[in-house]
Amino acid sequence: MSSDMNTLAVVLEQPEQLAVRRLDLTPPSPADCVVRIHWSGISTGTERLLWSGQMPPFPGLSYPLVPGYESVGEILSAGAESGRQVGERVFVPGARCYGEVAGLFGGASSRVVVPGQRLMTLPETLAADDGEQGVLMALAATAYHVSGDHSPQPDLIIGHGVLGRLLARIAVAQGGSPVVWERNADRFVGADGYQVIDPASDERRDYGCICDVSGDSKLLDILIARLAPGGEIVLAGFYEAPLSFDFPPAFMRQLRLRVAAEFKEPDLLAVKALLESGRLSFDGLITHRLPAEQAAEAYVTAFSDPSCLKMILDWRQVDV
Repeated sequence: MSSDMNTLAVVLEQPEQLAVRRLDLTPPSPADCVVRIHWSGISTGTERLLWSGQMPPFPGLSYPLVPGYESVGEILSAGAESGRQVGERVFVPGARCYGEVAGLFGGASSRVVVPGQRLMTLPETLAADDGEQGVLMALAATAYHVSGDHSPQPDLIIGHGVLGRLLARIAVAQGGSPVVWERNADRFVGADGYQVIDPASDERRDYGCICDVSGDSKLLDILIARLAPGGEIVLAGFYEAPLSFDFPPAFMRQLRLRVAAEFKEPDLLAVKALLESGRLSFDGLITHRLPAEQAAEAYVTAFSDPSCLKMILDWRQVDV
């Protein structure tokens, strides 16, 4: 590959200032692959905070930056030590290949240079439409990291966005039947094997495991009041504000509090297995698509339109 290889990428120049522009790419090593990106997703959690400038101190955070950790594409070239093959369709959990421009998380680009060991071959079930549903692998792995290997499964989930839906679907696949709280009536639809209700209509006070994906730092006291004795609250959102709670109710319930950190490779592999077995589906979760050149519009829509569950960028027509 030429040392002057470049790419078209989404660049957050500073908070609320986005451009799609050419960047030079780091030359690939023998352990790297060059991947032609077909689709990339926009995260309404971490990327919203990057967009707004409200992201708490985070390793590698500086502007300008290339966001994105939800990309899928096809391997154009594979280094001799990459363990990959040209033509493989893969999930790309971000990249750091833009020189002085930070890759945080670096996947929103028409072409990336990334170590072969970081890539995952897409399941055959996601091969349609150039693998667009593959952008959901990161969120699904996040959901699995929250609950997949834990017992019991969450019986109350806060929020019926994409992450809340994936948590509920994985819980159902694991034999659970959760309740999901959602205040937006437009988001009540789409439940399969679980209930979606307005929290005002819920009188239960005996939930054993509550999982919050809302990112609302003010909810803890409300959730603690709904716990059974010895119950657990899992924080699976990303919180920009400090969290606090009244101690006496937590003491009386012997609250257990768990923070769900970033997904790992075993979570991705577990999700892949669920998809391949037919126990998990991503159908109905991607609601909006725009060409990558319209990224500025796409980001605003993703963060402001309640009807938008998941916005993805289409890079297929971009001249790499």
